[in-house]
Amino acid sequence: MATLIIVESPAKAQTIKGFLGKNYNVKASLGHVRDLPRSRFGIDLENNFEPHYITIRGKGPVLKELRDAAKKADRVLLATDPDREGEAIAWHLASALKVEEDQCRIDFREITKEAVRQSIKKPRAIEQPLVDAQQARRVVDRLVGYQLSPLLWAKVKPGLSAGRVQSVAVKLIVDREREIEAFIEEEYWSVTALLHTNGGEAFEAKLHRKSGKKVELPNEEAARQVEKDVTGQAWTVSDVTKKERRRHPAPPFTTSTLQQEAARKLGFAAKKTMRLAQQLYEGLPMGKLGTLGLITYMRTDATRVSNEAVTEVRGFIKETHGSSYVPSKPRQYASKKGAQEAHEAIRPTSALRTPAEVKQYLSRDQLRLYTLIWERFVASQMSSAVFDAMTVDLKVQDYLFRATGSQLKFPGFLKIYQEGSDSNARKEDDKDRLLPDLQVDEQVLLQKLDLAQHFTQPPARFTEAMLVKTLEEEGIGRPSTYAPIIDTIVARGYVFREEKRFRPTELGVIVTDLLAESFPKLLDVKFTASLEEELDGIEEGDTVWQDVIGEFYGAFAEDLKKAHEELERIEIKDEVSDVLCDKCGRNMVYKLGRYGKFLACPGYPECQNTKPILDEIGIECSLCKREGREGGQLVRRRSRRGRFFYGCSNYPDCTYTSWQLPVAELCPHCGMNLTVRKEGAEPQCSNKECSGGDGK
Repeated sequence: MATLIIVESPAKAQTIKGFLGKNYNVKASLGHVRDLPRSRFGIDLENNFEPHYITIRGKGPVLKELRDAAKKADRVLLATDPDREGEAIAWHLASALKVEEDQCRIDFREITKEAVRQSIKKPRAIEQPLVDAQQARRVVDRLVGYQLSPLLWAKVKPGLSAGRVQSVAVKLIVDREREIEAFIEEEYWSVTALLHTNGGEAFEAKLHRKSGKKVELPNEEAARQVEKDVTGQAWTVSDVTKKERRRHPAPPFTTSTLQQEAARKLGFAAKKTMRLAQQLYEGLPMGKLGTLGLITYMRTDATRVSNEAVTEVRGFIKETHGSSYVPSKPRQYASKKGAQEAHEAIRPTSALRTPAEVKQYLSRDQLRLYTLIWERFVASQMSSAVFDAMTVDLKVQDYLFRATGSQLKFPGFLKIYQEGSDSNARKEDDKDRLLPDLQVDEQVLLQKLDLAQHFTQPPARFTEAMLVKTLEEEGIGRPSTYAPIIDTIVARGYVFREEKRFRPTELGVIVTDLLAESFPKLLDVKFTASLEEELDGIEEGDTVWQDVIGEFYGAFAEDLKKAHEELERIEIKDEVSDVLCDKCGRNMVYKLGRYGKFLACPGYPECQNTKPILDEIGIECSLCKREGREGGQLVRRRSRRGRFFYGCSNYPDCTYTSWQLPVAELCPHCGMNLTVRKEGAEPQCSNKECSGGDGK
């Protein structure tokens, strides 16, 4: 029996072809084939929000090829991705190809020979609740996007756009920036005692309490008072606590945690992480083994793992590390509320396929991501790490100082994996520090008292990992949407990255304030999360999707009408600079673009001159000197991806660039500016052609 299998991507089709015989033809739809029209609204408000779908531009030839293949087949199986979006694509394909929806749908969460062949044996009907959930999300986002954008054109400036979830994400970044601007730093001091036992063993203790209460040291005077009170006094051990402490491994990855950890450890943007994960999932050529899918489906919020995968990885751990590294029972992890338990966590399709074995077949970044997924999964089924922990309290006058120490006794899962952190500070547990074997009532000697001044710090701007984590915790968006949300708000010019952290642009602040004033519910985090839950309820079959949209749209339409009538137009006046246009002589003005501010001539469109804003670092360009040009200044610029680099103000005549900070000192070999990787580091030559540079 001739069977046509339709998947979404050519890579996936190629992998599946290798598992099946000559009676199977595998074709790719290249994603969606039908969608709402881009050039018009496409929602019938008078007919219960009926969407009007059309064939996506350019997909006509694809559909013709699929129709021709379907006519030659005895049956058609739709093997699109195992989620809402995939179910909707299957539904559209069934309609376009006139395929009976009753036994046409197959899905698998890993692209392996066994998984594919098993799914073919058990085709099912298309699940309408999943399709409806996707339709509801698509419709509500169209209602917001296509009706808010004209409001922004009328009240701010043409060309702007807004989205339901993206606008909330921008507001999070704007609110954080305002917290930072409003922050008033406060001084405080800490007191650390360097102590010795009578046997000469040294250890540190920090001020903890005074008369049983927390001590506030707002200034140097308060710290000096502590110094005065304890100097020359007897220090006595008042309490010693020793206990064994265990640290358990993190669960295997979900979409959100993978994006966070890849950002922290590998420096990957969410979009890059998902692109690489897609490649690992769909399959890569593995030499004599053929094309294999290396990980399970990468869009998931579940931490469940199949029994077969758990059995395999426990056997691998025992054989590789010994039985002490295998817990007595398999670890089970609780998924967050609302997670799709039919899905699995992101894991290798086989734990036996180690990163070392696949290294030769993968690109550098594919290997780095696969290694992260493999290590996290294997560690998730390993024994806990065991520490010997000790806490010692010391009494001196009315003060209590506390010393803490711990030592790794058994590494367990830490032998192969340790979770990353958003903080630059190392975790206390990471320090292998033991305290002397102290006893209660033992006297110790004060060697030195360190008084240190500190200042409270404002809240940190969001990194990509922090933003993804916040979106997930607040219930904003879903696993498949985190990367597109971030991509969209940067592309629209509402936020930009500075040193890998998000800052709002002036435009982002203006649009956020306008929307927050006119659509308080739409930009409310809790309201957005509750709407997400209602959309999830459609998938469960608990709610009719048109009812959810109707309830939302009634209030939204009222706010929209009111905003058009009452909101005054916001005039964004250009700030005039003291830089003269070198083409017409006018004072140039500051404009806001996709990559931040730039200088433009106010005589547009007659004069279309623009210039970047040059952030000089006070160092002359050595390349200009070497090539006999008038000396340029080295300036900091921003790349198209938002990353800072250093270049010459004489660009494009001078092509000097460096990712690292240039310094005034010149290389004795080539005469170019030396650079430093970070402040305080040793300068070095970054000229790859120099015998004294990195390329030597």
